[in-house]
Amino acid sequence: MAAKQVLLTDEGLHNLEQELEFLKTERRKEIAEKIKVALSFGDLSENSEYDEAKNDQAMVEARIADIESMLKNVKIIDQDELTTELIHIGSKVQVKDVEFDEVCTYQIVGSSEADPSNGRISDESPVGKGLLGHKVGETVEIETPAGVMQYEILGISK
Repeated sequence: MAAKQVLLTDEGLHNLEQELEFLKTERRKEIAEKIKVALSFGDLSENSEYDEAKNDQAMVEARIADIESMLKNVKIIDQDELTTELIHIGSKVQVKDVEFDEVCTYQIVGSSEADPSNGRISDESPVGKGLLGHKVGETVEIETPAGVMQYEILGISK
């Protein structure tokens, strides 16, 4: 099975590369030190510090493997190719929630960059997927876990 392509903005790629560098250098050293200290306590059968350090090590190594895998399959979203006619991955979209009469701004990003609390929603999320391909002036009905939502598209920018 071919690996899934990872869509990233320039900023997302930069952040992933920084995280990878931090994990490979500083985090690995911290954990190696924790393991060394825990080993000095002797008996490993009841050594919670050792178990915790080994768990941390496994999580860090798994994250490093995830990031390295993502970076092998990355496709950068070229901001220059984006139009403001239709909503694409990478678009910033201003929408009005028709029911609550609230205006929100979202950026549609690849799933690895999603951060809903900061307005960055995945192209695979119900709202992100529902907005793709639409244009200013349209009202879109989107099935979400909270029920059907209606969004009026007010603006599209890069």
